[in-house]
Amino acid sequence: MKEKILTTKKNGLLATGVISVLYLLAIGMCILGGIVGNAFIVVPGVVWVCIGWFPFLGLKILKPQEALVFTLFGNYVGTIKEAGFYFVNPFCVAVNPAAKTKLNQSGDVKQGKTLDVMKIGNGESISKKISTKVMTLNNSRQKINDCLGNPIEIGIAVTWRVADTAQAVFHVDNYKEYLSLQCDAAVRNIVRIYPYDVAPDVDTTGDGKADEGSLRGSSEVVAERIREEIQEKVKEAGLEVLESRITYLAYAPEIAAAMLQRQQAAAIIDARKMIVDGAVGMVEMALESLDKNKIVELDEERKAAMVSNLLVVLCGNHDAQPIVNSGSLY
Repeated sequence: MKEKILTTKKNGLLATGVISVLYLLAIGMCILGGIVGNAFIVVPGVVWVCIGWFPFLGLKILKPQEALVFTLFGNYVGTIKEAGFYFVNPFCVAVNPAAKTKLNQSGDVKQGKTLDVMKIGNGESISKKISTKVMTLNNSRQKINDCLGNPIEIGIAVTWRVADTAQAVFHVDNYKEYLSLQCDAAVRNIVRIYPYDVAPDVDTTGDGKADEGSLRGSSEVVAERIREEIQEKVKEAGLEVLESRITYLAYAPEIAAAMLQRQQAAAIIDARKMIVDGAVGMVEMALESLDKNKIVELDEERKAAMVSNLLVVLCGNHDAQPIVNSGSLY
């Protein structure tokens, strides 16, 4: 079902004037009929006074970026989307199955509530208008296992809007809840492909070759794949996903401490490797310089002792405490 825009109904001001004039005439007929005692004047006036309020139900006011979807006796008759004052068939019923649903997003958050989906109580008035504004859904954090089996917590923000009001109303039961559920499913489908950090022998692109993709290092690529996944699922619901962003990413609390220790150990190993490589280069340079300038001649045993001492000094965590030898080298 495709959206059908009603553009010939923007005559609410004229309809208001006509209905009001008819109402005043009916009141005048009642008064006049009562004075002259003519039932043929009184009866039509009384009937219109009793039912004359009903055409006022066809008056609709729309603000910018709002829409109303109408059905007449169960059949879809059209949608009004442009801002203005409209008069439609009073028997038409505005339809919006998601009117009672509030998402944790711009325009829906109320009184500090942060639930993903929450319902309005029966005591509150419900507007059937559908917002066509660009909105941001801040989906709740999820605990998901990455491709290595490590549990992580991730949250996303999705920017979306209603593109086709007819599809949003009639193709799914509740387009807001449908969007929220599809966001959860898309995040799970994409996150399980990636490791949290770069890992060897992991293929994240599906081309059969290992790459360096990761949730932490390729966040923009991951977010775009999540957006495409969501858009593919909600296309039939008349929704358009404009952008998705990762708003929170961390290891789950139960393994966060262990992963921190592993990262610290990896950092220490990398630092030690760099220190050792630099120290070996400095020792090699020192021996070459001594040999070139003929400062001192050392046999293999003395060279080994010198290399050992230099490596201890250069690779140690503490400042060296030199010992001055005032005697012979032998």
